[in-house]
Amino acid sequence: MEPSNIFVCLMGMGTVFISLICIILLCQLMSFLCQKLEHTKSSSPPILPTAVAPDSIPNRQEFVAAVSCAIAEDLGEAVSGIRILSIKKL
Repeated sequence: MEPSNIFVCLMGMGTVFISLICIILLCQLMSFLCQKLEHTKSSSPPILPTAVAPDSIPNRQEFVAAVSCAIAEDLGEAVSGIRILSIKKL
């Protein structure tokens, strides 16, 4: 006996919706686990990067040249056409 078209459509749609519900439940479970792991990690003291003084940039002139070149390229002008007054760390 051959299954009817309605039965095949309903079984296909049911399979899809059950699969989507399982995916949603798995995503919620993983989110819950990740939040718990993050919470346990955040209880330990954070590791802070070492502070870098603004004047301690090695090869400062090369850095300024690279920044001015990138800005000039973005603006579509020559490097001599732009003027950088200061560079500050944000």
